[in-house]
Amino acid sequence: MKYNLFLLIITLQIGYASSKDTLQNSKIFEKFHQFAAELDDDCDACGCSASGGSMGFASILNTNFVGIRYFNQAYKSNDGLYSNSPWYAEQFNTTQIWARIPLSKKVQFTVVLPYHFHNRETATGKQNISGIGDATIIGLYQIYQTKTDSTYFAHTLQMGLGVKLPLGKFNEGNNGSVNPSYQVGTGSWDYHFVTEYSIRRKKLGLNTQLNYVVKTANSKNYQFGNQFNYSGTVFYLLEKNDYTIAPQLGFAGEEYAENRQHNQLLKNTSGNIIMTKLGLEIGKKNLSFGATAMLPIKQNLTNGTVEAKYRWSVNVNYAL
Repeated sequence: MKYNLFLLIITLQIGYASSKDTLQNSKIFEKFHQFAAELDDDCDACGCSASGGSMGFASILNTNFVGIRYFNQAYKSNDGLYSNSPWYAEQFNTTQIWARIPLSKKVQFTVVLPYHFHNRETATGKQNISGIGDATIIGLYQIYQTKTDSTYFAHTLQMGLGVKLPLGKFNEGNNGSVNPSYQVGTGSWDYHFVTEYSIRRKKLGLNTQLNYVVKTANSKNYQFGNQFNYSGTVFYLLEKNDYTIAPQLGFAGEEYAENRQHNQLLKNTSGNIIMTKLGLEIGKKNLSFGATAMLPIKQNLTNGTVEAKYRWSVNVNYAL
């Protein structure tokens, strides 16, 4: 019965990454959580909602930690009015304080507080915006975890809920731009429904994740479209003396609905994207360093008027 349940979960990509298996040389790498993401708020994660995006919300090497992370997203946009309309560059930059904190054996909370500083080219010159972004709090409950290290495969399943608090400023004047995500905040309360599953054999593991984000209207009657995100990441643990290296390879996908204003659908605001993901984490004692790079392989953003070029991030964590 359990075997059939695991097959069903894998098939549906209901995923989470963690394990009770211990590494021989270091207790701080006892569990592996890859809250990957794509808890992505990602079309509006281009800017205002970028709390974690496809970069994920946790570290493979540190179960519980506090740290700082920077990530960059590059786009270009076109008004689409003419076949020769110019393309303009957009850079979305985010620095985060992030942490994963345990409340009990089976309950963990992830907290993210971002600061955004974005810029873009326009027909009239360069524009810049900056400010504190929307904070995100996510709670996960462990539904199942393999109870012995002697099993051939280790499985972990977690489910959870999250909320995004509208701390960032929403500028109604940017609504009419080609990329309505050029904001530091959505001005709305949004809600996450998360399921994660992982399967691991010794040092090789696979993490999969599903996340659905329900987005509400803000005080300006503007509502970003709901978002569905999915991802899969393969990781391997290499132990060298007193440090550990964890290379990662995977993919991430996002689907989002049209935005609304005064409850009316806005054309050319929905879309989808699939990206490849390459990452690396290096840890020694309580400190770890991580880097991730992502490239789109298929996309259709705002009916082709916005094009993602790349995303990358770096982070430093301290294990709790």
